[in-house]
Amino acid sequence: MQPSVVRAKAPGKINVYLGVGSLQDDGYHEIATAYHAVSLHEIVEAREADDFSVEFTGPVDASGLSTGADNLAVRAAMLLARHAKITNGVALSIEKHVPVAGGMGGGSADAAATLVACAELWGLRLGRDELHRLAARLGADVPFALQGGTAVGTGRGDELSPALAQGQLHWVLAFSDEGLATPEVYAELDEHRMRHRADIMPAVRRPEVDARVLQALRLGDAHMLAEVLSNDLQPAALHLAPRLAGTLELGERNGALAGLVSGSGPTCAFLCADLDSALELQIALSAARIPATKVTGPVPGARLID
Repeated sequence: MQPSVVRAKAPGKINVYLGVGSLQDDGYHEIATAYHAVSLHEIVEAREADDFSVEFTGPVDASGLSTGADNLAVRAAMLLARHAKITNGVALSIEKHVPVAGGMGGGSADAAATLVACAELWGLRLGRDELHRLAARLGADVPFALQGGTAVGTGRGDELSPALAQGQLHWVLAFSDEGLATPEVYAELDEHRMRHRADIMPAVRRPEVDARVLQALRLGDAHMLAEVLSNDLQPAALHLAPRLAGTLELGERNGALAGLVSGSGPTCAFLCADLDSALELQIALSAARIPATKVTGPVPGARLID
């Protein structure tokens, strides 16, 4: 018998390195990134239904998110249904913990967990490769949310190769009450590069992940990784949300080895030497009225919850 309710979870991510290539004729950029999945999860519950729907619960305000057919989780369920020739729908309930428009791939995690949950709900015998191909049709970060761990992403971020990583890294995430739309941040990056073209090197078409980042991850060396954290989108995010500069300074004054804007922001991710340092930093940020939580990584990708 097939279950009538299935639950799955998928992690948010930090881009510990993000290189953005030059603007292409199609309006997109090639990127090179080191993805790192962390222990902040979206939880998706899928129930049998005649149609497709989604509702949100949890501590993150999701009131601004669409609940229609353009929602990424709904799109994931509908794509899987078409692929498998499923004629009924699904009612999704998503418990949100990853910030909306926060640069941590929360919507992508929703989609990845939805694929896993619906495949189980409908009794589909789909391998990970098949799910990965479907995930790539939904967005650049969805395949990584499905895979988890640590990986290098190239192209638009959906061409993944696993990266060796050992040990456990401790992070503190500082959240903002303002979201940043990814297209706006990329547009600001292009304008930033144009404004400062006389002072900075021109962007390459196809960036590569710094080898020192991969070495630090392979060794599980937080101090080494702190020296090479990098995000090409950070100047654009700071221009659009100037308050983030103060958050980064506060975190580094209170024990972080290093901090950076996660993805397109505005979440700031601080790498800490150990659990005690992470706890102290979380307390310091909270005392400054900046919502913060500690997480670890890497963690696995989308999985069923018993």
